[in-house]
Amino acid sequence: MLALCCGCAGPGGDEGRAPGAPTGVTAEAGSATSVHVMWNALPGVSAYEVYRGTTKVGDVPGSGHMLDVTRLTPSTAYVFTVRARDDEGRLGPRSREVRATTPAVVAADRTPPTRPGGATGRAAGSRAVQLSWTAATDDRKVVSYDVFQGGVKIHSVGGSQTATVVTGLRPGTRYSFTVRARDAADNLSPAGAAVRLSTDPDDEAGQDTAPVDFRATTHRADGAYYIDLAWVPPPVDGVVTEYQIQLDGQTVTSLVWGGTPPRDRAAHSFYVGREAGAGHRVRLRARLPDGTWGAFSAERAVTTRADHGDTDGR
Repeated sequence: MLALCCGCAGPGGDEGRAPGAPTGVTAEAGSATSVHVMWNALPGVSAYEVYRGTTKVGDVPGSGHMLDVTRLTPSTAYVFTVRARDDEGRLGPRSREVRATTPAVVAADRTPPTRPGGATGRAAGSRAVQLSWTAATDDRKVVSYDVFQGGVKIHSVGGSQTATVVTGLRPGTRYSFTVRARDAADNLSPAGAAVRLSTDPDDEAGQDTAPVDFRATTHRADGAYYIDLAWVPPPVDGVVTEYQIQLDGQTVTSLVWGGTPPRDRAAHSFYVGREAGAGHRVRLRARLPDGTWGAFSAERAVTTRADHGDTDGR
């Protein structure tokens, strides 16, 4: 289901209204007794509440968007939701439910995984970096990888994953990242070699946060003209649920997906009037999982036609 909002304020930004439900919520087992929960940041939020079933298990400051839920039972399925709270103490609705199952723990497992190797990375625009590494090994199984920025854990991915995108960084800033592997018994490996990277100095310096393969055409229906857009979401870690469309240099529409947003090709069509031969310029950008806006896509030019009305964006 796709919700449209033209010229509206972002979630949590309206006076007297509770924040919206957090989006992009994921849950991944970090060990036999812990689950790592993440979500997209919302503007204007002072804190988040994380629930296991109906029980609140943690509070997270508004600047954060992750929590390690600990003291869980091995081989158990859990359901998690997240709620946002504003400065006035108003609680928004629960997010969609996400599920994670902790693995079984092997008694007397005191052997940590090996150190992840071959760590590399590159800047992905001004607020994100892409990291990859070589899989660690364990006498049982690697359940997850923890990513550290300096000495602080900032991210976690499943044990089958050897690459990720870290978002929420500052433009033009140098960072040092390390990766550690974790097994079901919560044994943590030594840190892999540090990866030192600098983010781009501004939002337009790198396009890795921009939607790609962006195309625009027009069509006519019932005497009116519409612009049809198609694109591939930017390659970021997490789910993109919101896009902003600019027409002729002005923001005209925000798209917010409910349910399951497209991970491959996305599409949208919107009304532009009844005038034939009108030229327009259009581009869009995504709200990234950390709550910031990514870079704009390439700009496309389209013209409504009096005959058939289909024109390719250039």
